[in-house]
Amino acid sequence: MTSRPVYPRPHALLEAASAAVLHVGGLLREWRADPAATSGQWEGSQFKARADALAHEALAARLAAIDEAIPVLSEEDPASHGTPSARPVRYWLIDPIDGTASFAAGFAGYVTQAALVVGTRPALSAIYAPEHDVLYTAVRGSGAAANGRLLAAHGPAPPGKGVLTDNTPRPHGIARAVYDHFGYSGYLECGSIALKLCRIAEGTAQLFVKDVPVRDWDVAAPELLLTEIGGKLSRLDGTDFPYRAGFEHSGLVGAASPETCAAVARWCRTLPPNGE
Repeated sequence: MTSRPVYPRPHALLEAASAAVLHVGGLLREWRADPAATSGQWEGSQFKARADALAHEALAARLAAIDEAIPVLSEEDPASHGTPSARPVRYWLIDPIDGTASFAAGFAGYVTQAALVVGTRPALSAIYAPEHDVLYTAVRGSGAAANGRLLAAHGPAPPGKGVLTDNTPRPHGIARAVYDHFGYSGYLECGSIALKLCRIAEGTAQLFVKDVPVRDWDVAAPELLLTEIGGKLSRLDGTDFPYRAGFEHSGLVGAASPETCAAVARWCRTLPPNGE
């Protein structure tokens, strides 16, 4: 009879994942002073720096050491992606640096993050924003926290109420269209995709909309934070991120409430390409 593997309790895994992203976040702060680490090139809409590979090596190694039975799928390791239709039942999905352009340019808007995906949903996540020194964590069904402080569940946030966030100094493109149509008056410039979603989870912002390609490793960890505080993340067409088949998707809507997420996604479907 073959014995079943015994895994650490979810909270023990979260402690280990948190330690991993904190470690890598400390390395990232050090590497910013090294021009060789911040140098790189644009690949389409993404900036790739030497630090991406270094962070991948450090984060993947720390997570693999927790339990060798849990594979690590990383943005920076295409070989780990395997066949999209046959993902592992249980795996780490990581983005060693989300917001590389911010990292390389000297801005604060980047994070390092890991999500444990079980089946087709994130089960726990750890996201560290090194320049803000904030560790965001979440366990499915047990809530989300920032530096150990439990994040409160959000109440209803109708479209137009609160703050819209994006990574430009002023709303632009589809963010501008949503801002104007729904009547937002507050705006927050922020960095990486994950950090913007963390801002919603902590209540600093209420909505984030993007119509560029996004990938599972961008959103898996922060989606769990949103879910645990009563928010919602969807693809731009309003459907859930499936965490199966392909890794890339067309845009996203992240909101402090499911109702706003659905309303904004529904309206975005009426827009011509690029929100023009």
